[in-house]
Amino acid sequence: LLCTTLRAVRRASERLRELFAERQLPWPLLVQGELGRNELLERFRSAGNAVLVGSQSFWEGVDVRGDALSVVIIDKLPFAPPDDPVLAARIAAMERRGQNGFMQHQLPEAIISLKQGAGRLIRDEHDRGVLMICDPRLISKPYGRRIWQSLPPFARTRDLKDVQNFLLSAPC
Repeated sequence: LLCTTLRAVRRASERLRELFAERQLPWPLLVQGELGRNELLERFRSAGNAVLVGSQSFWEGVDVRGDALSVVIIDKLPFAPPDDPVLAARIAAMERRGQNGFMQHQLPEAIISLKQGAGRLIRDEHDRGVLMICDPRLISKPYGRRIWQSLPPFARTRDLKDVQNFLLSAPC
């Protein structure tokens, strides 16, 4: 589970711990901040069925091939925080030049980050998996289409049954 903030990592991991306990799920839960990054990744690779919850440092440079990684869930589109003073200054400068700071800077940067996060899933020609993006703006906002078009072609669905069938099916 890739989150856009550390607060989201904490919230998601707390909720997952509750769910795993309630339903007696046996999956190891590995959470950014509880162990070092390399130790988390090593445990994730070796467990084969673990759930890893992390933020920015896990969006890129993570290479887990094969069955150890079959689902990547992204909580929100990775836009930079709007209260970032550097971002605000950059957008203000662009707008003074008559440019659209959102469309010409924020959106392209978010698309790059999203592609990096999604790229954790398919590392070679033998990998397969499910990418779940939980942000409704992908469908509800006009820029969502541009984001969809930037991603590699793959089957898309909002039907849980389709996802379950895919995960249960044997690779070709």
